[in-house]
Amino acid sequence: MKSVWAGVIAALTLLLTAGFAVSAKEDKHDVNTTPPHPAMEKALFAGGCFWCMEKPFEELDGVVTVTSGYAGGTTDNPTYENYGAGGHTEVVEVVYDPQKVSYGRLLDVFWRQIDPTDAGGQFVDRGREYISAIFVSNEEQRKVALASKQKLAASGILKGPIVTAILDAPRFWKAEEYHQDYYKNNPIRYKFYRSRSGRDDFLRTTWAKAAAIDLAGAGSGQDLRQRLSAIQYHVTQENGTEPPFNNEYWDNKKAGLYVDIVSGEPLFSSRDKFDSGTGWPSFTRPAVADNIVEHKDRSFFTVRTEVRSRKGNSHLGHVFDDGPPPTGLRYCINSAALRFIEVEKLLESGYGEFVEQFK
Repeated sequence: MKSVWAGVIAALTLLLTAGFAVSAKEDKHDVNTTPPHPAMEKALFAGGCFWCMEKPFEELDGVVTVTSGYAGGTTDNPTYENYGAGGHTEVVEVVYDPQKVSYGRLLDVFWRQIDPTDAGGQFVDRGREYISAIFVSNEEQRKVALASKQKLAASGILKGPIVTAILDAPRFWKAEEYHQDYYKNNPIRYKFYRSRSGRDDFLRTTWAKAAAIDLAGAGSGQDLRQRLSAIQYHVTQENGTEPPFNNEYWDNKKAGLYVDIVSGEPLFSSRDKFDSGTGWPSFTRPAVADNIVEHKDRSFFTVRTEVRSRKGNSHLGHVFDDGPPPTGLRYCINSAALRFIEVEKLLESGYGEFVEQFK
């Protein structure tokens, strides 16, 4: 009988031990596993002709889809022939991954595509069908949009008052298929229309004279959480480090300027970028030396030289003395701290002073 009980006890012990082991393994797994991918979010913008509003958003990393459509009217199932009569406006619906691109960043792009001082339409297109508006889906979007609008107004970039309204998001109706990605499918007609619409002339004149400014919102900690993606906030505000070989710019070979994701101040040029083999963007020197601040970093039981941006006070990365000529330096920078602007867009984005460097 004793041997029977001994066997039962041994079996129970084995089961309990296995249970604890599984539990411990699950706990460890929960701690180390990347959180579930967040649900995609939507943003709705009216900026005049929807043909012109698709491309700028589609070029953003983290944007999943951009769809042209109609919104804001009183009729159901509007078409291109009757949406105006129903009180609708041309809009684009942007579906995006908030882990990769923030709502504030979308706003920054939006403002740079329109004339926010025009209450009667946009450029050559007149009437309610073409007015500008930001349609918000929740209070968080409203807060970020209001902060962004206020920042633009205070910047002095525009000559008149900003009339772009911030409204509750209405139902979105998708436009006909031939309107989707019109700039790709009908490039000749699109370029002909755009070149004569007055849009590019206004944007070029306005932003060429404007200071480099980030219009994503105000600069408080809470606002930054709204403006920045999770990894951008972690890197710039919490001195974090993104994974090597799994970030936006480590292998970027395009010509252009890298600016601070928070402040917009110019930091590094593609002309000074090199492949360090580390998996992070590396540069031999800053584009503007005064915009870089160095600090001693004694974390991880060693002494390194941290680099931060002067205006944004963003943690960027570190600088080492094992780089190539002519400086012998290696500025090892987190992609999440940067925003890249291609050469072709420097003028309209407010960085015209750097265009000559790439000729």
